[in-house]
Amino acid sequence: MARRSPSTPAKGSAKTTKNAAKTSTDGQKKPGRFKQIIEVFKYTQEMDRSTLPMMLLAMAASIAVGLLVTWLVFNSPWYGVFMGLMVGLLIAMLILARKAERAAFARIKGQPGAALAAMQSIRRGWNVEDEPVQIDPRSQKMLFRASGRSGVAIVAEDSSAISMRLLEKERRAIRRVLQHDSVPVHQIVVGDGDGEVPLHKLPSYMQRMKKPLTKSEGAAVSQRLNVLHRSLRQSMPKGIDPMRARLNRKAMRGR
Repeated sequence: MARRSPSTPAKGSAKTTKNAAKTSTDGQKKPGRFKQIIEVFKYTQEMDRSTLPMMLLAMAASIAVGLLVTWLVFNSPWYGVFMGLMVGLLIAMLILARKAERAAFARIKGQPGAALAAMQSIRRGWNVEDEPVQIDPRSQKMLFRASGRSGVAIVAEDSSAISMRLLEKERRAIRRVLQHDSVPVHQIVVGDGDGEVPLHKLPSYMQRMKKPLTKSEGAAVSQRLNVLHRSLRQSMPKGIDPMRARLNRKAMRGR
């Protein structure tokens, strides 16, 4: 009987590895890309009924424009059908992505740490602290901070008196460490009132801020702010873990 070499892979090992790659850490099979899009669409449509009509309208308008252009240029409408369909699908996916993001923010709105989740969705330009920089042990009001070329942004999740007191306390601490008035310190309050920034608009609001600092100056500001980084566990009553305020990422995806 022929002996199999130890270096020769067993039959089906490649298939087993491939199947394992499609399986999540808890042993459940990961959904495919198309299935994920369907799940996102169902969740978004449930939260915002205008999603499907806007997607259909975008596709119909793209096809109509494509038909008109190809009829005038090539004297044949068939090219326009395919061109319009492709462009329409792209626009529909962009609409779905924007609506899904807004629906996810609407779902976590009002929860502790929602502002931090919104800030962490900013792809670049800001160095966002992973933990609250100020927290009130009794009310559990939290303050979050980010730094970059636009200066320093301190974000409160509401306009209560406690949050305003935390904002002022953090602003004074930042000024003490920076000792430089040319670094802007932005105080942002998340909410729907006058002078407040809605949760779903917080990332774009911060990205649109002017950038008076250079890249090296922004990095220097972030380094100086590291001195203010302190453990909140020492100031918390026993049995309370401020890290539990972090949001479940699956909730952001509608799962």
